[in-house]
Amino acid sequence: MDFLTGGIFCIILLVALMGVGLQIGLAFLLSGFITSVLLMGMSGTLSLLGQSSYFSVASPTWACIPLFILMGAFAASGGYAERAYRSVYALSRGVPGSLAVATCFGCALFGAISGSSIATTAIFGKMALPEMRRLGYDKTLSSACIASAGTFASMIPPSMMMIIYALFTQQSVGKLFAAGIIPGIITAIVYSMSIIYRVKKNPKLAPPPPASEKAVGSREKWMEAWQAWPVLVIALIVLGGIYSGVFTPTEAAAAGALVTLVFGWQQGSLRKMSLVSDAMKESASTTAMLFLINIGALFYSRVLAVTRLPTEITVYLIDADVSRLTILMGIILIMFILGMIMVPVGIYALTLPIVFPMLVKLGYDPIWFGVIALKMTEIGAVTPPVGLNVFAMKGVIPREYNVTLEDIYRGVWPFVICDLVVLVMLIIFPEIATWLPELLLGK
Repeated sequence: MDFLTGGIFCIILLVALMGVGLQIGLAFLLSGFITSVLLMGMSGTLSLLGQSSYFSVASPTWACIPLFILMGAFAASGGYAERAYRSVYALSRGVPGSLAVATCFGCALFGAISGSSIATTAIFGKMALPEMRRLGYDKTLSSACIASAGTFASMIPPSMMMIIYALFTQQSVGKLFAAGIIPGIITAIVYSMSIIYRVKKNPKLAPPPPASEKAVGSREKWMEAWQAWPVLVIALIVLGGIYSGVFTPTEAAAAGALVTLVFGWQQGSLRKMSLVSDAMKESASTTAMLFLINIGALFYSRVLAVTRLPTEITVYLIDADVSRLTILMGIILIMFILGMIMVPVGIYALTLPIVFPMLVKLGYDPIWFGVIALKMTEIGAVTPPVGLNVFAMKGVIPREYNVTLEDIYRGVWPFVICDLVVLVMLIIFPEIATWLPELLLGK
């Protein structure tokens, strides 16, 4: 078998292994191992696997992942999501669809200390959905709004997927964090505008609250809004520490986890050792899973690099005089399709070793493309048949609400359109993603 054929075989084998349900980390390892043995023999394969395993977890960037996961676990157990939600709802009262709008901005605010879209979706599903159903909100709108807004935790820093993208592409975590802030806020605004427009057009989607719940003085409103101060302080410590140069991303993650625990203890929500213990166990389990995926994905990407398939594809497309925009749109379409059937880490591991060198050679900004790639995984998180956020949402909905998977999938499409609008804005105006990183950290 020649090397190029080996590269094609490696991709086909990976897709087949994932298709039969093999765990994603093992699928990367097995497809890379079999291909490498066929091309280089057992000795060369074991050497490459050993190097990949070491360097995939020896990177200093990896150290911040378990700490950010721990910070998110403390935040989930410490009642921070409820503070963010109540705070934003206090400011959005009187707006059509105010609870749904509060969910959008509440998810964005909580995402600043969570980093996990699935956890954000599950927490807000338990907290916001009962409120929306109590006031007579349409079940399709309310459930789909939570599932879609939960993806903000992937875009708004500290984002696990940003760190994983940085590991695959050797980019700055700090720059990627900064690049996600403005697109994340814009997406929350576009979602909210869509909700307000739809509710104005059809008030039955989100009936207004009773007059007794509307009548809140300005002083009470701002006191409720001030409940989110711990979230803002933690986000300021983490992000401010990184961009002021006080912390590295790893040190910022450690400081964030510690402050989240201290605030939770001080407010009484994290005083039970069982809650702290459960958060630490959950963090350890998630970290172990990500380590296996990362080892397998890096080994797989190195095997692909040995086959020279990514290089040959890049050379072919450049020699064929295909326009930069056509290549970009093709990559976005592929990621959109893969997002419907694969988890985000799998999409990155399958596509980035091939498309990233090509995009850099074509002159695209790697930080900007990180935001584009993340936007595609956000869309994939709510589109069928996989849609991890949709399944997370369905898993926390009480049976008496009678909300089916089909209801949620039907409701997410207006939000997918909003995501596509933001995607077009990012393509036309790349400065949306690149301006803040350049301002804070330079080119």
